Amino acid sequence: MTPARLILLIVVLHACAVGLAAAEQRADGAEFADTVRTFDVEESTVSRFYNLPWADACNARRAQMYAAWQVTLAAADFDALGEAGRIDWLLLRTQLTYELAKLAEDRARLAQLADLLPFRTPVADLLMARWHHEQVDQAAAAATLAAIPDQVRRIRARLELGHKVADKDAAAEHPPADGVKVDEAVPLPITPLLALRATQTIAAMREATKAWYEAYDGAQPGFSWWMKSPYEQSEKALDEFVKYLREDCAGLKGKDEDPLLGEALGAAGLARDLAKEFLPYTPDELLAIGEREFAWCEARMREAAKAMGCADDWHAALERVKADSAPPGAQDAYIASQAVEAIAFVTQRDLVTVPPLCAETWRIKLITSDAQRLTPYVAYDGMNVLAAYAREDMSNADKLMSMRGNNRHFTRLTTAHELIPGHHLQSWYAQRFRAYRGEFTTPFLVEGWALYWEMALWDLGYARSPEDQVGMLFWRMHRAARIIVTLKFHLGRMTPAQMVDFLVERVGHERFGATSEVRRYIGGDYAPLYQCGYMVGGLQLRALAKELTATGMTTKQVNDAVLHCGTIPVELIRASLRGLPLGRETRAAWRFDD
Repeated sequence: MTPARLILLIVVLHACAVGLAAAEQRADGAEFADTVRTFDVEESTVSRFYNLPWADACNARRAQMYAAWQVTLAAADFDALGEAGRIDWLLLRTQLTYELAKLAEDRARLAQLADLLPFRTPVADLLMARWHHEQVDQAAAAATLAAIPDQVRRIRARLELGHKVADKDAAAEHPPADGVKVDEAVPLPITPLLALRATQTIAAMREATKAWYEAYDGAQPGFSWWMKSPYEQSEKALDEFVKYLREDCAGLKGKDEDPLLGEALGAAGLARDLAKEFLPYTPDELLAIGEREFAWCEARMREAAKAMGCADDWHAALERVKADSAPPGAQDAYIASQAVEAIAFVTQRDLVTVPPLCAETWRIKLITSDAQRLTPYVAYDGMNVLAAYAREDMSNADKLMSMRGNNRHFTRLTTAHELIPGHHLQSWYAQRFRAYRGEFTTPFLVEGWALYWEMALWDLGYARSPEDQVGMLFWRMHRAARIIVTLKFHLGRMTPAQMVDFLVERVGHERFGATSEVRRYIGGDYAPLYQCGYMVGGLQLRALAKELTATGMTTKQVNDAVLHCGTIPVELIRASLRGLPLGRETRAAWRFDD
């Protein structure tokens, strides 16, 4: 049986097996949770097995898996499900739609690399043959790798010519030099972003090829005789090619002043992602929310500045706040003291249930200088609070910027944001209540929860002084700015340099911190809407709490109930806690900001 027929058979059997499981669930009245768990396991299995995201065949297999699950989902008896089951069904439907659309986008981006990486598919076929238990054709494999150096040489010749001529028509004015083939005389244009994407794809390809080579080297007779030289030569050629792409084409030389590069999603991509997050808003409507919240923060900043004796010059007040930092070596002790204060603040007011084990099990981990290029402030990782602060190996300017950016008043709020009542408390509950919904985690709940608490702490008088108010307002203004700069970037209305300037000039960031922030926003490690999730998610939870307390629930009951729902879109949490009707065609509809 061919691999293609085997895959088709697997897809058919999968649909039948899951369909039988769904029928059993309908018969005994069970909820949809087990189906979600099965999807999670199968998605993980396919992703781990077909783990070459740069290979078209692997992406095609993932698309087959999602399509098969859409058939399974359509066959489920939605009306027989209870409230939680209907929410799970809607979450899975939305996830499948999103994943298929995202795969199509990824495959289109890979197609843009066809001229740059002609060896991508032959190498992928070579590696995947092993997965299907085919014997290595050593001579053919050697030929595949041996062809790479010459392919790289010809591509580079075209790229270099592309720097000199604008299009293929101009190539006639530049006849090929002696020894250069005709196709090498055709200019190959490239953008810095495309060059960066090519280097990332080559890096992933080389890692997989190395594992393949090491698995056979010394284990299969004759393999090294055929493969040693082609493998080493191809590695050398690719290593030089990556260096050329990074430095000459993308302008990346491993320095802080490297250009900031990222993929702008565009209006259509943002609409797709907003649908996944159950937000019935356009990007421009979210921009309006961000700008309104930003203006509110500026007004409160002026009030705090007056209280500090700075007239209404909040920039001057901010400078005074930044100058108040813990001395070198004392930042972790300061964070620990602020964590204890925050826990006492919410527990003494009975605002949320804080389990003793949750309050006990957290640590502080200091962030390295290099890591602060992406994480310049306090952050959370598992049960670790990541503390950014000046380090010995930093330049003097960077030390001062790190200390100013992690001053006492900034750090006081970020500690509560990251620990309790923020992410650490949220993570504790997410691992214990409806943990299977982790498949559908959204920043609008995860980051929104921490921002909801920032707003609540402000309302409850958590600030001890005008300086603390400035520290709290700085972060709230920063969250509003994140909506503005990231959406404008993805809509093509703001460049990375303009994003940095906005954070420095309008919010008051140090340039070191602002550059690190923008690098993280656009680098691809975070979803395009992730930065919007903070403020928008916080406003959603704030609106939901207002609705629920109006029905007679206490603040603690509301907060505990939200934590028990799992990390899913806030609109679906609202549907659960308010008992709202849900149907197969339910889509985002809650205009929380109206």
